Amino acid sequence: MNNSFGNLFKLTTFGESHGAAIGGIIDGCPAGISLDFEAIQFELDRRKPGQSKVTTQRKEPDTVVFLSGIFEGKTTGMPIGFQIKNTNQRSKDYNHNDNVFRPSHADFTYQKKYGTRDFRGGGRSSARETANWVVAGAIAKQVIKLHFKQKIEVNAYTSSIGTIYLEKPYQAIDFSKVEDSIVRCPNKEVSEKMIDLLSKIRKDGDTIGGKITCAVKNMPIGLGEPVFNKLHAKLGFAMLTINAVKGFEFGTGFCSAEMRGSEHNDLFNTDGTTKSNLSGGIQGGISNGMDIYFRVGFKPVATLMQEQQTIDSNGNEVILKGKGRHDPCVVPRAVPIVEAMTNLVLVDFLLLNK
Repeated sequence: MNNSFGNLFKLTTFGESHGAAIGGIIDGCPAGISLDFEAIQFELDRRKPGQSKVTTQRKEPDTVVFLSGIFEGKTTGMPIGFQIKNTNQRSKDYNHNDNVFRPSHADFTYQKKYGTRDFRGGGRSSARETANWVVAGAIAKQVIKLHFKQKIEVNAYTSSIGTIYLEKPYQAIDFSKVEDSIVRCPNKEVSEKMIDLLSKIRKDGDTIGGKITCAVKNMPIGLGEPVFNKLHAKLGFAMLTINAVKGFEFGTGFCSAEMRGSEHNDLFNTDGTTKSNLSGGIQGGISNGMDIYFRVGFKPVATLMQEQQTIDSNGNEVILKGKGRHDPCVVPRAVPIVEAMTNLVLVDFLLLNK
C-alpha cells in the first residue's frame, strides 16, 4: 500500500478513522523555518468535523501535536513527525457493516484486494486521513512564503452544490468572504440557497455533490516538466487523490473540446504575459506566470440514511441503512483540503527547480 505523497517534500501518513490517532511524517522540509503553529491549527479547524449544521456532527478537536523535526519553533531539516488523536469515535455505529458492503464505498474493493478491512468508518480509506494532508499543506504554504520568498496565493471556494452555481468567475471573487459562509461560498445570496438545499437533503436522509474552484495567483514561470511531470498532471493527481473527487479540469477544461483554436489560443503581450488565460496558467506542462485556476468535482457522499439494496461477504442480497454522523455534502469541508494539496504540489516543484 502506498502511504506517501510527494517527491522531495514527502508526506507519509498513518492511522485509521476509528483508531487511536492519525498522523504523519514530513521528509524534505528545509531547515531554519520559524513555523506559525496557530496558522497550521487554523487550517485544521477549517477542515474539522462538527463545525456547522451542514457538516457531520462528529466532534473532534483535531489538535495537532508535533513530535520531531522542530526545535525552538524552527524546522531542523529532520523528518517532522506529528499526531492528531481521535477522541470522538462511535465505532458501534458501524457494527452493522462488519459483513456488509456499503454501495459506492471502498468496502468491496478493499476486502477483495487485501482480504481484510476495518469496517469502522472505512478505516484507512476514510476521509479522516485528509486531516494529515492539511497539516502538511499548511507547512508547505509557509515554506513557499518563508524559504522561497514567493508571494503565491492559493485560494479555493465552493462554486456549486447540486445545481446551485456561483456564476462569477474567480477573478471577481472576494476571497476574504469565503470563511463568512458555512458552505464556503463567498456570495451571501448563493450561499443561503446552498444552505437551504443541504438542510432539505439532510432531512431526506440523502446526500449531494458539488464543485470547488481553486485559483493560484502570483505564480512564477517555470514550475513543471514538459513530459511525465507536468504541473497540471501533478495537480490532477493530487485532486483525484482526495476522497469523493470524480473530476478535475484546469483552464477551460472540457469546454475547450468545443472550441476552435482561433478562439482558444492565448495571444502574447510584449512582456510575455497573455491577453487571455484560457490555458489556466499552464502551457506545455509548465507554469507561464499567469494565474492557475481549476475546478474539482465531488460526488455525493455514499452513506445514505435510506434503505439500499446491497450484498454481504457471502454474496447474499441484504438491505442496508446508514447510521452514524455523516456530511450531506463534503464540499464545504474539502475547500482547505484542495488548498493544502495544491500547496504540497507547488512546494515540491519549487524544491525540484532549486
